[in-house]
Formats: sequence, C-alpha cells, structure tokens
Amino acid sequence: MGKMKIKIERKSDISLKSFAKINLSLQVLGKLEDNYHQIRTVFSEIDLFDVLSFTLTKNSGIKVLSNIVSLKQEDNLIYKIAVFIKDNYRVKNGVIIDLKKNIPIAAGLGGGSSNAAMTILALSDIFDLNLPDSELHLIAEKFGSDLNFFLVGGTALGFGRGQKIQKLDFKKIDNILLINPGFGVSSREAYQNVIESGNDWNNFQNTLDIQFAFNDLEKGVVKLYPEIGEIIDDCKKIGAVNSILSGSGATVIGFFNDEITIKKANEFFKRKGYWVKITKTIRRTS
Repeated sequence: MGKMKIKIERKSDISLKSFAKINLSLQVLGKLEDNYHQIRTVFSEIDLFDVLSFTLTKNSGIKVLSNIVSLKQEDNLIYKIAVFIKDNYRVKNGVIIDLKKNIPIAAGLGGGSSNAAMTILALSDIFDLNLPDSELHLIAEKFGSDLNFFLVGGTALGFGRGQKIQKLDFKKIDNILLINPGFGVSSREAYQNVIESGNDWNNFQNTLDIQFAFNDLEKGVVKLYPEIGEIIDDCKKIGAVNSILSGSGATVIGFFNDEITIKKANEFFKRKGYWVKITKTIRRTS
C-alpha cells in the first residue's frame, strides 16, 4: 500500500490536520461471509479538515478533549484506539488528545475515520513506537473499513470492505460543493437498505470523469430520507455537472464547472439553512 505520506518528528506535542474524504464513485458488489458488504470505491481527500493535537504526559491516563460535547471518551474511536495502542504496546506514558471538529458527524465524509487514522500515526510517534507501515494498517483495519485510506490519503481505489487500498494518480477536482441537511445517516442503515441501481463502474473507471460518478447507496438512502433526493435534484437544476450522495450520507456532493455557478448554489442552500462548504480534492504532501 506504500509508505505513509505523513512524517512526524519525535516530540512531546504534535498537531495534525485530519482531512475529510468524498467517494467519487461507490459500487456495492454484494455481501461477504462476515456479513459486511463488498464494495469498490474511489476515495479522494478534500480540503476540509479537523485539527488534532496530542500532548505526551508523564501520568498514564488518556484524556480526549473536543469542541463537540457529544464526543464522549468511551464512545470515541480516538479514545478506543489510544487505549488499544497504550495497552498493546505497554506504553507507560499517557496522552491528552484535543480534537477541534469542523467535519460534520455521521455525514459520509469520513471525519471519524480520518481522526482515528491520524491518531494511529501520531501515537506511533509520540509514544516512540516507530511502527512499520504494515502494522499501522493492521491496527487501522481493526477499527474500521476506511481507516486504511486515511493512512495513505490523496486519491485511491478501495475494495473488499473498503479497507484494501490501491493508490491512484491524484485526481484534481475544483468547484466541489458539499451540502449537509443537518441530520446523520449511519453506515449500517445505508448498507441495510441498498437498492440495486444498475450503475456502470466501467464508465467511471475508464475516464474518472465526474459526470459518470455514482453511489450505489444513494437510491436506498433517498428512499429513507427524501430530502436528500431533493438536494441532489436542486443541485442539478442550479447547474451541477453531477450530484451524488457522499459515502453513506447524509452529505450531498455537487460537482460544478465554474465559480459563478457553485457560488450561486452555495447561497441557495445556505438560505435553506443547510451546512455548506465549497472545497476541492487535495494531494497528500506531508
């Protein structure tokens, strides 16, 4: 899967950007023996991020702070990973982790998985473990299907449960509009309600053209939450080249050709009271 693209110098305080992702296309291929769904997807990091700060402590405790009160320690993936690494590698020191959350929660943008992956990378360094890439990926796989992508970043093909990653050439896309209606959709709910769509993977794979981007989860999620379908339709009416559900939702992605049209769409959805963000895909550089 290649070397990690983030290199951190050993220190007692570390601060990292934790980037969100979109799925440029997502195909559901069926169920695996473990009852997870087999998928094929193209991930891409975008210029929207949380900030994670790590401080090494002499006592053995783990403390997670956040600007979002609902992110309680015992429920937080960051906390669970920190406990696992500390116990598994018999680390004597503790750590204070401060999460500044900007990515919407349960939004199909991978915020929680990105936070978790950055925690694995940071703790490997701050605890002076220097874990090899293969071991970082094994830890990531224990805690979620798309954590491995965030260890690599950029643009990548995900397959299996999404945990198997193959780097792709960077796909530069500007003028991406994210629209979140203010409610979450759980991944479990989205996958339990998949409706066969007949989307053609080859059209997208051969071109990586966003006009062929699709999401097999979209039809089932829209049936459960018709408001998401209305957002997709409105995006297209305003002038999006394409508009699809991001991951398991509830965020919608609108792909636009120019700044004038995307700003028009941004204002339209902002007036409706939705969370909106104009963004672009990014290349992992450090």
